[in-house]
Amino acid sequence: MAGETILTIIGNLTADPELRTLGSGVNVASFTIASTPRTWNRQTNQYEDGQALFLRCSAWRELADHCVRSLSKGMRVIAQGRLQQRSYQASDGSNRTIIELQVDEIGPSLRYATAQVSRQGNNARGGYTGGASARQAPTAHANAQVAPPADGGPADPWANGGPSDFGAGDPASDPEF
Repeated sequence: MAGETILTIIGNLTADPELRTLGSGVNVASFTIASTPRTWNRQTNQYEDGQALFLRCSAWRELADHCVRSLSKGMRVIAQGRLQQRSYQASDGSNRTIIELQVDEIGPSLRYATAQVSRQGNNARGGYTGGASARQAPTAHANAQVAPPADGGPADPWANGGPSDFGAGDPASDPEF
């Protein structure tokens, strides 16, 4: 739809996704992604964490089911979706507005982990849907055991929440540049 704000966020899940079924029978999974920017400080020769962003997310229908079966607290994920704003009246009568990401695509980050993917059958749009006899739970296994780098630095410099942007460090000292 034209005019929507598309956002990609990389961060860690603060809790397991929660699945709800609406009165219409549609499933929705709700979860929060915490993304912490990290920058390289040349004076101290170490990374410094910025202020964390906590973004509330929702996934609908089959994607909701897949999120609940595949994702868990602490897992580093990459999510893309549409940023949406909702207003409502709270039980105390005050008006409130929230901003959340309606997730279109999500998966585990493979920067510091591995994942095993199970297909859910083929549909005409190129996606995967489950058949009654072929449904398997998709799995994602995060192997947090990362070998320390040869220079003796930390094995996972993003272990405490991780950056939202990998380019925030000093390119001159980053071996990937």
